[in-house]
Amino acid sequence: MKHISVLLDETIESLNIKPDGIYVDLTLGGGGHCEKILENLSDKGFLYAFDQDQTAIDYASERLKHYTNKKFIKSNFKDMKEKLLELGITKVDGIMMDLGMSSFQIDEEERGFSYMVDGPLDMRMDKDNPKSAYEILNTYDVKELTHIFKIYGEEPNAFKIAKAIVKERPLNTTFDLVNITDKFKSGKGHSAKKVFQALRIYINDEVSVLETVLPDALEMLNKDGVIAAITFHSLEDRIVKHFFKEHVEEKIIPSLPTLPKKMPLRYYNRKPILPSKIELEENTRSKSAKLRAVIKN
Repeated sequence: MKHISVLLDETIESLNIKPDGIYVDLTLGGGGHCEKILENLSDKGFLYAFDQDQTAIDYASERLKHYTNKKFIKSNFKDMKEKLLELGITKVDGIMMDLGMSSFQIDEEERGFSYMVDGPLDMRMDKDNPKSAYEILNTYDVKELTHIFKIYGEEPNAFKIAKAIVKERPLNTTFDLVNITDKFKSGKGHSAKKVFQALRIYINDEVSVLETVLPDALEMLNKDGVIAAITFHSLEDRIVKHFFKEHVEEKIIPSLPTLPKKMPLRYYNRKPILPSKIELEENTRSKSAKLRAVIKN
């Protein structure tokens, strides 16, 4: 299995790593970002990395076995604060999250994340999650499916696709779903891209997880600590962008006198950092990636 970390150098640069600092990778994945962080740490520095996918932990454990100043935690990263406090960690110097799928998760057809190969309707990051794509597609009604496709995938044909799914049940494989979305293809890109995205986000509760962890990340940062987030679609990017903006830019009410106020964060870079032309050529999966980073005041 091969995983290419997106915006790797840009993310490490934004973290401004202190050799003896404590860092957290909320999305271990293939371990590419972790490896770069560890390369920049001294023996006094330490890295904590989270992933709810045991396959990712096993892979990264082998890849990074020669580093001793690390700990991998099998958990959804919404539990970051709780898990770190259990370990006696109250403050950290940097937190990063790569919110995209790991290449090996996409490429393993038995995980059901890819619309390019035929596989089971799964899409669970955590295999212990009782809720799979199969259950949702075969038991939810038209209204529920439409809501998922529209809210989490921004799919313009959400209702038509949902109606066709209910009519053509049971669905057993990813290609069963693709055969339906192909009938309602509109615009550029694969017909199933937005539907698969919507199901993955819903099944793994990605929106509420992100909304939960951002305030905790801010609270746990040391002064001059950094939050760096790589997003891949507009829904999660909007959440990150608005959270950062809310804590960087003071709200001005024209009718009220304003006093200087120290905001908790400042931008590392006001605009999102995008992949270079070279990276886009080497890794097409980086196309929609955006890096946003902020520093604690």
